[in-house]
Amino acid sequence: MNLFISDAQAQIISDAYAQAPGGPAGALSPIIMLIAMVAIFYFLVMRPQAKRAKEHKALLEGLAKGDEVVTAGGVLGKVTDLGENFITLDVGNSVEIKFQRHQIASLVPKGTVKSA
Repeated sequence: MNLFISDAQAQIISDAYAQAPGGPAGALSPIIMLIAMVAIFYFLVMRPQAKRAKEHKALLEGLAKGDEVVTAGGVLGKVTDLGENFITLDVGNSVEIKFQRHQIASLVPKGTVKSA
């Protein structure tokens, strides 16, 4: 005998759950919910993130001298030199800055950077 519930009451409760609609199929409900949550997580988080990463990789591979870009820090410049890991940007008045290649955030239309 348990302190809070008697054995007879426990048996009645367990019989009620066993005879409830759904019976053994009710045991699959948590598994189905888990699968649904994983699917939602995949389509709302993982898939779009992988798509953005793929687009960013294509952007970095397609860079060429003369392209105008914006870095992740907001620096606007024209590509003057391309290395394997680094890119040199002319940011105006013949000032050139080296950035890591993955710091390039986006391309901007030609003519955005005014040459002095």
